Amino acid sequence: MADAKVIPFDDDRSRGNRRRAKTESAPAGEVQPLPLRGSAAREDDLEDDPVTPSAASGRQASARSSAGDEGGGEDGAGDGGLERRVAAGLSFLRRRLTGDYEVDDFGFDAELTDQVLMSLLRPVYEKYFRVEVKGVENIPAEGGALIVANHSGTLPLDGLMMQVAVHDHHPADRHLRLLAADLVFVLPVVNELARKLGHTLACAEDAERLLAQGELVGVMPEGFKGIGKPFGERYKLQRFGRGGFVSTALRQGAPIVPCSIVGAEEIYPMIGNSKTLARLLGFPYFPLTPTFPWLGPLGAVPLPTKWTIQFGEPIPTDGYAPEAAEDPVLMFNLTDQVREQIQHTLYKLLVQRRSVFF
Repeated sequence: MADAKVIPFDDDRSRGNRRRAKTESAPAGEVQPLPLRGSAAREDDLEDDPVTPSAASGRQASARSSAGDEGGGEDGAGDGGLERRVAAGLSFLRRRLTGDYEVDDFGFDAELTDQVLMSLLRPVYEKYFRVEVKGVENIPAEGGALIVANHSGTLPLDGLMMQVAVHDHHPADRHLRLLAADLVFVLPVVNELARKLGHTLACAEDAERLLAQGELVGVMPEGFKGIGKPFGERYKLQRFGRGGFVSTALRQGAPIVPCSIVGAEEIYPMIGNSKTLARLLGFPYFPLTPTFPWLGPLGAVPLPTKWTIQFGEPIPTDGYAPEAAEDPVLMFNLTDQVREQIQHTLYKLLVQRRSVFF
């Protein structure tokens, strides 16, 4: 049986179009679709109406194949991002389980710090203490430098927040290597975490090695005298030791960056010190606050104060002779200069602060 012939409604125009299609050639560089059998009239109508949905979908076929349709493109990208995150997480776990990761001579684990430890500290930094950072551009983009900060808060959370501030806000994504007290490295769990975060013993030898390697080193010269002082002496700097940090900076020619931290003093208002318990536990002090130890573990939760961390202009030391590190008068003068700059900035920030909590 012969094939049935499809007669379009507009027969005269369709026949005219078919004759014109045979006689006219396609423009150079334009790709014409191959006509389907018996569909010449329909193809001609598409040429007359270029915004027909079928024509639009034909022109966008290649875009949909790579980026998904218009309604689900963003969802596809999100799925791809989730897959990449899952793959990165599994790869990270594999390296941890097989030991295929690097630590430096001090035990610093850069990958664990970036992927895990900073992620744990960041919500406390951003949401709980709502830290505001100023003057981060004063930290050198490369080479060794010594950041000197005030110390307060009963527990050393100020050092951790300073680490997050440098890590997240410095344009060069630098890591701050803190010098910590001996007590940190005898406490179980705390010792391992401190090493992984890049902390090392507060001694001149380790500090000089880190500065010589071009690291950013942080020190809090007040020590336990600053962190364990009573609430009535808040924001009054204690003695900066014998100026050992200045001697270290002079030997390496590293600039000294003063840092002032406001907000840490009020997280645990220390109204008393149980010296008997401190001796029994081997601690330099045992704090008594309005909530601790009276409320038990709940009393150990810090108050949600508003923090400000300001990095001051660096004090250069590369212009001094090598023997200047042994000059006690110079060390005293530089130590006093750093201390006065931090104290002055603290007073200025306190005047500008609207509230302890906001």
